[in-house]
Amino acid sequence: MRAGYLIFLACLLLSACGREEFQDLRDFVKNAGADMRGKVDPPPEIKPYEPMTYDNSVGLPDPFKPRKPEVKSGTRVGLNQPDFERHREALEEFPLESLKMVGFLYQTKIGYAIVRSPDSKLHRVKVGNYLGQNFGQITSVTETEVTIKEAVQDSAGDWTERTSILQLME
Repeated sequence: MRAGYLIFLACLLLSACGREEFQDLRDFVKNAGADMRGKVDPPPEIKPYEPMTYDNSVGLPDPFKPRKPEVKSGTRVGLNQPDFERHREALEEFPLESLKMVGFLYQTKIGYAIVRSPDSKLHRVKVGNYLGQNFGQITSVTETEVTIKEAVQDSAGDWTERTSILQLME
């Protein structure tokens, strides 16, 4: 009989643990979002693709041709256009980025820069000499740098000047 009493007591204790102590909290969480409905706008209307036929008679530019004008060397005259007829100097065959100033020499009141070309030859240049592939003319020579005025052609075919500096290598 004691064994039956112990089983009855254990079932009574277990039934006490299953009591709905937080039922009101569970009901609140379950019903809290019932009235909330998200409003999503309908997607925008997708218009069908309409192909456009290309008509050159309207005056539209040809999309398969470059838009910058074709300019032949020496045909367009500009304010800063270089002289194409003058004799080219030895350092004009190299890009300016490949030339290195390696020294300075002052001789008979004239400053000379010593420039090394990519073929490892040394050249003595002064104000007025040309170097680089953009018609670069030396405008000043100091102990630490050579200032060069270059003439470059833009996409419209006009010539503009730009200043570059060749600095002494340490």
